[in-house]
Amino acid sequence: MAIAFGPQLIGCTEKALNAILARELAGTGVTEPQWVALTMTILRPGAVGPIGDALKVDEATARRHVADLAALGLADAITVEATAEGRALWEGVRAGTAEMTALLWGDQPEADLAVTARVLNTILQRADAVLPQA
Repeated sequence: MAIAFGPQLIGCTEKALNAILARELAGTGVTEPQWVALTMTILRPGAVGPIGDALKVDEATARRHVADLAALGLADAITVEATAEGRALWEGVRAGTAEMTALLWGDQPEADLAVTARVLNTILQRADAVLPQA
């Protein structure tokens, strides 16, 4: 049964994608929030702000995630950058998730993917605008 567009569909989709990520992270000792933090140390190194923004957490919590990554040898807590080991793990997990997500939406028409991206980005921007007010 198809789910109508709304919070339930978005939530169910997120849960499914998180299950794929969890499968790829199994045995690494890295949690989903730490994964997001690791991703940000690679994509936007040098500051905890982007980590907090991505996770919707305060700076202290973002720093804790970086410290946890540092304890695993995956990031440098001072420079807020991934280590070589962290980058290697990130690349391996990304490759695994890319393979799986290609099976999920790789055959969808580009026009449909563009509309989906536009709608989800609009929702995300609006959520980002109202969350600081909450």
